[in-house]
Amino acid sequence: MTDAAFVMPLVFLFCGMKGAKTLLGDGDTGWHLRTGEWILAHGRVPDRDIFSFTRSGQPWFAWEWLWDVLFGWLHLHAGMAAVVLASSMVLALTFALLFRVARRSSDALVALALTLVAAAGSAGHWLARPHLFTMLFTVIFYSILDRSGERTSRESGVPRRLWLLPPLMVLWTNLHGGFFVGILLLVAYAAGQFAVLLRETGIDERRRALRRGRRYLFTAAACGVATLVNPYGYRLHAHIFAYLADGFYRGNIMEFQSLNFQSPQARYFEILLVAGAAAAFVRLRRGRLVWPLLFAVWAHGALYSARNVEIFVLLAAAPAAELVSEGLRKAPALRLAGWLRMGLAGLADFTREWNAVDGGPRWHAASAAALVALAALLYAPQPPSACRAAYDPEAFPVAAAGQLERAGLYGGVFTEDLWGGYLIYREYPRGRVFIDGRSDFYGAEFSGKYMKAMGVQAGWEQYLSRYGVETVLLPPDAPLAGALKQSSAWHLVYDDGVALIFRSVRAAPLPLQQASADSSSGGAQSVIVYRKDKQDDDVLGTILERRSGARPDRIHPHAGLRGAGFGGSVLRAPEAASMPSGRAPIRN
Repeated sequence: MTDAAFVMPLVFLFCGMKGAKTLLGDGDTGWHLRTGEWILAHGRVPDRDIFSFTRSGQPWFAWEWLWDVLFGWLHLHAGMAAVVLASSMVLALTFALLFRVARRSSDALVALALTLVAAAGSAGHWLARPHLFTMLFTVIFYSILDRSGERTSRESGVPRRLWLLPPLMVLWTNLHGGFFVGILLLVAYAAGQFAVLLRETGIDERRRALRRGRRYLFTAAACGVATLVNPYGYRLHAHIFAYLADGFYRGNIMEFQSLNFQSPQARYFEILLVAGAAAAFVRLRRGRLVWPLLFAVWAHGALYSARNVEIFVLLAAAPAAELVSEGLRKAPALRLAGWLRMGLAGLADFTREWNAVDGGPRWHAASAAALVALAALLYAPQPPSACRAAYDPEAFPVAAAGQLERAGLYGGVFTEDLWGGYLIYREYPRGRVFIDGRSDFYGAEFSGKYMKAMGVQAGWEQYLSRYGVETVLLPPDAPLAGALKQSSAWHLVYDDGVALIFRSVRAAPLPLQQASADSSSGGAQSVIVYRKDKQDDDVLGTILERRSGARPDRIHPHAGLRGAGFGGSVLRAPEAASMPSGRAPIRN
């Protein structure tokens, strides 16, 4: 059944969600890939900004450089399809391993079901970004630390594979900044042993607990030292701490906010929250203290910040599966109605039958076949929509960027940070961006002023003028877009329903403006409006309509994506006076 756990996320992603469009739903993927390619070309990790024209040359921590290099290499040699395939494989491995962890102490069918719930609870953060490796390494560490059914050292009673954790921590540190999760897991296991001292126990048990606790603490210390093996040394830790401790980001970045319980993923989180709480209560009564400690820490973290939800659901799946399996085995002996006892007994027999199936030889042929099939679809000449490994033209300014390229404009454009990452992917090194998703690099002061401009607060005109902005690229529902439409200092020159292009009246007209000029309009501003053919998914295959003086309104296609409870780190702009409320996103 490990194959089922491996294939399940792939089916969920490419059949239940939007597949490649989901994984590529974040512009940050673009600048990560270009960073990796830059490192491969220059043979070193950058320490100064290379992408923006607003903070060019300023110190920058490329703290996820190893992911950038690995996936940048894949992109160079095998295209964006390889990035999608590798990200899908990381997800599949994560939940296959999670199933094996849950299976140690529960029935196979129950373990598979709770693994599916955990997958659904984390799906809102399934993006082709480095944080997928934090999900994978969390499960790897948990698998090594969890001793249920594992061989342990006779001397200390701790897993024999603890020595693997420091080398793994070196990899984790350079792949993603979430490496501290592994150290917290080790500290929790150590605390669970030391907590035995609070109970009335025999001297031998207390000594064994102390030995085990020291082993876990020693491993945690070794992992802490291992995190220093990175291009920035201890300065990386100081940078991450300063970033996470800054109240500006905690107060404005959406993924730092509490979970939106109206989002679809929230129901799966709630299931594991309740089941995890019940499992913590049962284990606490039995003197098994590690999961109660982990539950207290990560349930609080998940309720406090949506970015911790995927860690919580990964950790909660195994204890929840053990509780449910135990309940199914005991249910027939309870004083329940006869029909209910019979039904539960039949369910218990059914799960035991699946245990026999899972106990057979494991060749994992189904997992290999699923990957081969996915690769074939991704590289097909005419792939299905879910397997088209490219940025979604309904969510990113694909057609608008093409117009700017034809006009010879590759940089110097003011746009939102989500699109900034996409423009880096598309235009670097020809052009530089105003802002992108590296919120830790741009800093609270710069980000705050950017938010005020996006929210049309006082001084937004001077803000754009300060950086010499002559072209603005925005989604139609951005508050600033409405203000620019009403301003006599700006012309709306392009609208395709996904993106608007504004040009300053003081700047030279773009070729696309000249192409759309109507001599009979008496000098009125012309707007190029693209409308997508319903029979063609390619935005470039659109019907061109030119209208003089028109300013059509559109609904931003990816507004729903940006409002997802588990979405990326979106900064919320203040509401603009007399303007519809909107958001000015910053992503990290």
